Amino acid sequence: MSAGQTKPALFLSKVERRYPQGEGFLEVLRGADLAIWPGEIVALVAPSGTGKSTLLHVAGLLEKPDGGEVYVGSQPTAGMGDPERTRIRREELGFVYQFHHLLPEFSALENVVIPQLIRGLPKNEAQERAKQILTFLGLGKRLDNRPGELSGGEQQRVAIARAVANAPRLLLADEPTGNLDPHTADRVFQTLVSIVRASKLAALIATHNMDLAARMDRRVTIRDGLVVQMP
Repeated sequence: MSAGQTKPALFLSKVERRYPQGEGFLEVLRGADLAIWPGEIVALVAPSGTGKSTLLHVAGLLEKPDGGEVYVGSQPTAGMGDPERTRIRREELGFVYQFHHLLPEFSALENVVIPQLIRGLPKNEAQERAKQILTFLGLGKRLDNRPGELSGGEQQRVAIARAVANAPRLLLADEPTGNLDPHTADRVFQTLVSIVRASKLAALIATHNMDLAARMDRRVTIRDGLVVQMP
């Protein structure tokens, strides 16, 4: 996947992360390395308690590593202050969670417009882009519906649209289909793949669903604090 690519969208180099525990520390990541390239979808499959959420939080600049470096594109981020990390999260990263976290008082369209306005896009431009993305995801007739009027799968597709509205470099998803029935989960997964392929962004998707994981470009897990490729 790296052939012809000048740099990965995300590169974790020797990342360490530990947390206070009693009189010592719990080492969760112990020199983890991971590169994800533009247009690539990588499954993160790891049992609870092995560091899956920690890896996602570090990759998403929600936590700072205790050692090593996190590159978003060519930008080293470990030494950045909070304002700059916040800017990169807003402009270059997209997040999708198990629960959609949509704003219930706003329509589907407005939920996708708001992050673009926060970034500074003109309202007309933000609305047009939101309409295009939602229509691409099969929600063109649901633009004015609030989350409570949408099915679980539709809500999650709005969440995906919101995550990619600012044209991020990298999409991070934590169990994005974990709260859905198998049929809806498959449809949402196909939506996710479609938008990643169309946008050429990179995606790291944490999932316990091995069927979905097997359909991604490659699978990784966390073992003894390191990221390990799976067959």
